[in-house]
Amino acid sequence: MNTTAPTFAKQDKLKFFRTLNSRVNNYFKENNISKAGNWKLHLKAVILFTVFLVPYFLILTLDMPFWAHLLLTIVMGIGMAGLGMNVMHDGNHGSYSNKTWVNKIMGGTIYVLAGNVYNWQVQHNVLHHTYTNIPGHDEDLEAGRIIRFTKSAPWYRFHRFQHYYSVFLYGLLTFNWAITTDFKQMKNYIKRKLSYGEPKSPKILWTTLIITKIIYVAIWIVMPILIGIVWWKVLVGFFVMHYTAGLILSIVFQLAHVVDEVENPTPNELGEMENTWAIHQLFTTTNFAPKNKIVNWYTGGLNHQIEHHIFPNISHIHYGKIAKIVRETAQECNLPYYEYKTMRSAVIAHFRHLKELGTKPEMA
Repeated sequence: MNTTAPTFAKQDKLKFFRTLNSRVNNYFKENNISKAGNWKLHLKAVILFTVFLVPYFLILTLDMPFWAHLLLTIVMGIGMAGLGMNVMHDGNHGSYSNKTWVNKIMGGTIYVLAGNVYNWQVQHNVLHHTYTNIPGHDEDLEAGRIIRFTKSAPWYRFHRFQHYYSVFLYGLLTFNWAITTDFKQMKNYIKRKLSYGEPKSPKILWTTLIITKIIYVAIWIVMPILIGIVWWKVLVGFFVMHYTAGLILSIVFQLAHVVDEVENPTPNELGEMENTWAIHQLFTTTNFAPKNKIVNWYTGGLNHQIEHHIFPNISHIHYGKIAKIVRETAQECNLPYYEYKTMRSAVIAHFRHLKELGTKPEMA
């Protein structure tokens, strides 16, 4: 991880962001609409919490065959991923509600999902949203040695098969959150003195992490065992739930930033980026399945990744409406607006890109 952060160009090509920001603000003003979430998001939160928690209580209270137990843990994983993309995500961006305390509560649902607010806000809000797709700064591009997400990453022989095995590793995302990632990230971020919003003392951060992890294990592992569910069924169900959620989240994340069209720009010798921050987002991000109502609803607007990256403080329920404004403004300024029309085409593009990155550089 590089320690010196790159700086973005100061002059905006054709005043892109100034024009775009004015148009988007006018849209909300003219329609008398709040940029935060509304009843649609609140209803979605209720539905997703139901999908996530009702199967858990059924498992605790009903005697059922193991296949039914596993089926319910898959449903829980679907609800878990949905909560992360819709409720937790908007909450930690401060866009779920106009009320700060509501955003904190909704952002705090990440603890129920095995994560940590501090780590997520630093990794996502600071590193990913600021330094999108910049190798060495955007941690979303890092998967250790096992997967090669950029041409600047070291190549190993086993990468020739990464377009086959990567999908199996994607499911481990939230499982790793639960057991190792949060501890590694907190140690790293505190050492680098990174924060989002008002800084908190390391003692408070570590105490919060440890206590929430203990509570998490107590709820999802200890309680079911104490109630009488065989320990190995609990552990298998726990893993299946996380694997389902991790697979969904990982694929959604990768479709927006690890495909052929988008770039992985690096700073020059002076640590400066070629484009301003807003234009940088256009070159490093792509949308997918923008007209698919199911994808739009379930992914929390993460398929409108361009709109989300330029306006992270606007709730995702508005992205479908402002997308036309963003697209037209980008076209007027002769800037890219990458988009896959379907989920299928985006998935194919992602794994095709992984295959290309897995080719030995000298042979590419």
